[in-house]
Amino acid sequence: MTSTTATGSREVPEPPAQVWRALAVLEPYCSVCDVSYVLDGPAGAPGIGTTFVCAPGRLEGSPAAGAPRGEIVEWEPSRLVTTRLRLTPETWTTRIELAEGAAGGTRVTITLTHEPTTGSRVVRRLQRGALRRLVQRTVDAELAKVPAHVARAASPS
Repeated sequence: MTSTTATGSREVPEPPAQVWRALAVLEPYCSVCDVSYVLDGPAGAPGIGTTFVCAPGRLEGSPAAGAPRGEIVEWEPSRLVTTRLRLTPETWTTRIELAEGAAGGTRVTITLTHEPTTGSRVVRRLQRGALRRLVQRTVDAELAKVPAHVARAASPS
């Protein structure tokens, strides 16, 4: 299967440790993205192999059957997290890399890869341009949310 990848970066003034807490730690509910996360397995610090279910909105009870399932596939605290989210027709892999930026800030780089898991080669070829634009717009939208994630993590709940 052919994948489509897009990458983008932005700098924020906060230090990497603060940005890490805002972007890599899965909270039960993210008001910035309006998504709920349910971690599978024992409580504790997430890491490689941690699985989760995500659902749109604030979750009341358990996620619905068939809700998207994800897994952390790379985890280097304060530097790198990669998650893979499996949906029925596709898999989305999100890689977030943090590096020291100017004046003590943080450079955030997001790489998003889309892999179709169904469909014919002809259909995928016809959709390639639109999919490339969708993946890049998604990266751009996620980068635009970074300051809101950092502000949310810094404020008491």
